[in-house]
Amino acid sequence: MTEQKSFKRLVRARMERTGESYTTARRHVLKDARPAGQMHDSWLLREVLDDEWSEAMLAGLAGGIGFMYFVFEYKGHTPTMTIVARHHPAPFIPTALMHAGIAHEVTSTSSARKAEQQLRSADGPVICLLGKAKHPVGVLGTDGDTVAVHNRGTHVQPLAEFMTSWGQGKHEMISIGERRGEPDVAAAVRMTCEHLTGPVLGNNFDVNFGFSGMRKLAEQLRDKGKKGWAQRWADDPGFAAQRLHDCLEVEYTAPGATRPLYAEFLIETGLPGAQEFRESGRLWSEIARGGDYDELARKVDEARSVEERAIRLLMSS
Repeated sequence: MTEQKSFKRLVRARMERTGESYTTARRHVLKDARPAGQMHDSWLLREVLDDEWSEAMLAGLAGGIGFMYFVFEYKGHTPTMTIVARHHPAPFIPTALMHAGIAHEVTSTSSARKAEQQLRSADGPVICLLGKAKHPVGVLGTDGDTVAVHNRGTHVQPLAEFMTSWGQGKHEMISIGERRGEPDVAAAVRMTCEHLTGPVLGNNFDVNFGFSGMRKLAEQLRDKGKKGWAQRWADDPGFAAQRLHDCLEVEYTAPGATRPLYAEFLIETGLPGAQEFRESGRLWSEIARGGDYDELARKVDEARSVEERAIRLLMSS
């Protein structure tokens, strides 16, 4: 029997709104795979909100860009490195919804039974964070023992299968409500500027964030000692090159370290700095291709200098 807040109910709601047949409405709800956008989280949120907002606007409202650089070293293991180029550590999707003026609730439970009840009773689409990596996917509704999941296109899968993938850790869910006000662009931009210029956490780790983190990256690229990249990854330089590419072009980011996407947001909102962030995005993409460490350090410094100029323009506006 179809659940009260089910996938079929979403289809019928669209039929009432548009006058479409059931088959047509179902096809629109079960969208064919669409281009994944520039960044998964902002693309998914745009999809769940039914294209009411642009991906650039949602990314900008989430804080857009940031910078976090850490190297983790464990005895007997190759050091690992991570760069997060989008805004961090504030949760990306809830922050975007907050600044967009859209009501939402974030819930978390370790009980699979309670999580399933929440999913079945959801009044509209939700976003679930899957596994330890908290990969966000949209859930359009349940229908008996199946669930309609939106993740680079929409598909129906067994609910039990979905619950297993969702339950690797706590079951976290973002329920999205109605829009309650106008987007607070100023607050979003202010947060971006403050977190690039620091402090972010208010502790010793702040040296790894924002422009300070960029300076640290450039210093360690140049360093010929044990803290430098040449020694840290002397036995596996390919690892460092691959991590640079993944962190600046793929993981938790849009191409060009999210800077070109943020430039689109600034153009859409009529704010200055778009030209500068397009330029820094070009530089970060060049850095992502790897090469001589001294040359990479020079480009990191150049990208930081361009972004410092852009942030001064934004703060003065």
